[in-house]
Amino acid sequence: MGFESFLWNKPFWAAILSWALAQGFKTIRPIVTERRFDASRLTGTGGMPSSHSSLVMALTTSVGKYNGFDSALFAISLIFSFVVMYDAAGIRRAAGKQAEIINYMIEHHKLPELQKVKELLGHTPLEVFVGAILGIVVGLLF
Repeated sequence: MGFESFLWNKPFWAAILSWALAQGFKTIRPIVTERRFDASRLTGTGGMPSSHSSLVMALTTSVGKYNGFDSALFAISLIFSFVVMYDAAGIRRAAGKQAEIINYMIEHHKLPELQKVKELLGHTPLEVFVGAILGIVVGLLF
């Protein structure tokens, strides 16, 4: 039971795969809709689908699949997933909206000593939902 056995940890790899798929979709979307490649979407936050939601739900689903949906580990993972998804659609989204207001003030009140802040931080409930569905599917299929 060492690092080599960890490399075969199916819930871990299901989560990583689901995160990578979600980030990939975020990269493909601007190519299709705007005809431009945006490399920042590979690692950036926000957007459709939520990679955070996808990651935690793939992990949770896979833990349930391999350890039992009645296990304590599944319950812990599910609660963790709900906290992450609530944060993505609630707190981080609110922070993104505040960033928009701050950037507006910087731009329109000519405050050159201040730098603009990142606006795309959180997710809409739909982005979280789609990410969660992607994670569940990956967790079940992996």
